Amino acid sequence: MYVVIAGGGVLGGSLARRLVGDRHDVVVIERDKAVCEQLASRTGALAINGAATNIDSLEDASIEKADVAVGALPNDADNLAFVLLARNFGVPRIMARMRSPRYEAAYHIAGVTTCINISGLFVDQLALEIEQPKLQQVATFGGGKAAIVVATIPEGAKVHGMTVKTIAQDSRFPQECVIAGIFRKESEEFIFPRGGIEVRAGDQLFLTASSANIRAAARFLQKTK
Repeated sequence: MYVVIAGGGVLGGSLARRLVGDRHDVVVIERDKAVCEQLASRTGALAINGAATNIDSLEDASIEKADVAVGALPNDADNLAFVLLARNFGVPRIMARMRSPRYEAAYHIAGVTTCINISGLFVDQLALEIEQPKLQQVATFGGGKAAIVVATIPEGAKVHGMTVKTIAQDSRFPQECVIAGIFRKESEEFIFPRGGIEVRAGDQLFLTASSANIRAAARFLQKTK
């Protein structure tokens, strides 16, 4: 894919490095000349020194050829301007980092297909780390409304020896939480669980649910005798 990223800061630079590593064609538009030079040498992306809210810079980046445009600028006002221009050039998929939820409606009106509330994701992840230190967050969806986390079953857990079906049918386990996978350390195997699979101490369970349901599921799974 051909991807144009507005902003070469931490988010834009990290994304560029990842996409180049996956063999995509990436162009980053960055106002700071020194940052541009670092991006070119460290990521392998084409870095254009200019403002991503300037049509000349967008034309230099051949944005009309882009499959995806990503707004990773420091503030929402500039990101909105970039989004509107990218839409004007006919980019089919437009993504943007949103700092303030107050801008969400404006982003969607402007043509954003995916709006990511980065600060919200960090807050959710930090809260989860603080409240549930035995949980590891793998991914989030829907602006942080749902997540995949890994819960490790401790020694002496009440669920040791229980089947996935029995756990799922227990009234204390949230109905809208799914045990999507089990990694068994002792045998180093990944299990796609069926109803009759037993959960053991030391297993790492991959859970998919809303944040509230994940916390309730973790409390149930990690409760000891």
